Parts: sequence; structure tokens; C-alpha cells
Amino acid sequence: MLLKEIKNIYHKELDQLYPKEEVDSMFYLVIEHFLGLERFILAIDPSIVISKEEEKYLFESLSKLKKEEPIQYVLGETTFLDMKMLVNESVLIPRPETEELIKWVLNDHLDLKKSLNVIDIGTGSGCIAVSLAKFNPNLKLTGMDVSKSALAVAKKNALGNDVEVDFVQADILKVSSLNRNYDIIISNPPYVREMEKVDMRNNVLLHEPHVALFVTDEEPLLFYTAIVKLAANSLTLNGLIYMEINQYLGKEVQKLMQEFHFTEIEIRKDIFGNDRMIKGKYPGVI
Repeated sequence: MLLKEIKNIYHKELDQLYPKEEVDSMFYLVIEHFLGLERFILAIDPSIVISKEEEKYLFESLSKLKKEEPIQYVLGETTFLDMKMLVNESVLIPRPETEELIKWVLNDHLDLKKSLNVIDIGTGSGCIAVSLAKFNPNLKLTGMDVSKSALAVAKKNALGNDVEVDFVQADILKVSSLNRNYDIIISNPPYVREMEKVDMRNNVLLHEPHVALFVTDEEPLLFYTAIVKLAANSLTLNGLIYMEINQYLGKEVQKLMQEFHFTEIEIRKDIFGNDRMIKGKYPGVI
């Protein structure tokens, strides 16, 4: 079958679900991943024909995309800070906003002369822990998650990106202390309120793990309270905490951190202009 005919079928089946430009992007990602073909191949050779075996991969992918499965799950991987990260429905798909959180930590420790112990709470795919370990070898990473299946993905990502990360399975809501003190705690915990589901697309709602996304409207700071309390008991003197936050709840998280004696608290906006990250220092109980 002509490759361009399959591209037309993708548009026929998917244009009612996604913008045409996004359908183009998904088609090119599929042919690059499964067939090793560059996205400009049809511009060079509009008459290119692919085999029945190759067609199978493209139509299987199309069937998943019609069910609004995210393209990253269809491919089983995504790119994050120019690294390949494996993903499946056990883990959230890493977002650009989380890249910004990681860059904040890295920029704060560019001239690090000693090793610092860092824990990533709610590590999921391991994208935070793996990235920090990859780009600053002086940061010694631990990744914690409640999900055994998520940790299996994270371990593969650490191995695939040639970094060492210690992974532990634990429920942040049930942990009263960590097994050691840490210089930095970083987390991207669940923070989307149930009321915000109406603004989300089906490819997120139907496929990404709700346990890693949502909190109740009644307890939107559930995980932040647990993490900040734990940080107050587990950070070294003048240790730092970095967290991704709900854009509507920055001031509330800031107040929570102040109640636990954190200082030098800073909220930063993401690339879209939304309050998305917060940082604080723990000088000890005053």
C-alpha cells in the first residue's frame, strides 16, 4: 500500500478527534518509530510503498489512537530533556512543565563541589530522578513511589539512560519518616482537583493513571501536607524542597510551607505563564 494512502486514512479516522497538525505529527512519529522513516519521506518520495508487515504496525497504532490512547503510550516511549523515557499506562506521561522544575534544580547546583542526597517522591516513570542523576552526577538520587508497576518502568529508564538511582516502594501518605536525611526533596505529586476534570482531554482522562493525577476537591493539598511534613523531619539543615504545584493553589502551598517553618519560599511560573513550581529552604524548627 502507498504510504501516502495510509496517511490519508489516519486523517479520515482521526481528524474529528484531533487537530490536523496533531494527526500529521502522530503519523510521522508512528512511521519513524516502527518503520525508521523520517517525517520528510513523503515529500521526497510520494510513491513509496510499504509491505503488509509494515502496514500492520501502522494500523494497530491507528486503532489505539482512535480510542484516544496517547501517542506516547502507543509508542511505549517519549522524549524528555532529549532523553528517551519508556512509558505505559502505569505512569504519567512526562510534561514540559516538569522539565522546567528539573532545570531549576540543576541551575541551582551548577557549581556543586560535593555530593548531595536527593529524593524524588512520587517518581512515576523516574523522569525527574533519572534526569537529575544524568545531568549532575553529584546528585545522588532516590526515587519513591507507591506503585510497583511504576517503579518497574522507572528502573528501566534509569538503566536505559545509564544512571544509578535507588528506588523504594512506599506510600507517602503512610510514611512518618524517611530512612535517612536528604539535602533536597523534589516532588510532582497528584494535584489536579476533581472539579478540573472538565477541562481535560479524553486521552488523559481515559488512559493516564488517576492515582498519579487527581485529588479530591475537599483535600487538594493532601499530598503536599504529607510531603512538607515529611520534609520538615527529613531535610538536612538548610535543605531544599522543590515541588510542582497546581496553578490555582500556589499561595495555599506557600502558606503550608510557612506553617512548617520553611523560608525563602519562591513560586515560579511555567512556560505558559501559570504558577507551577515552588521552592523553599528548611533552616530547622524556629
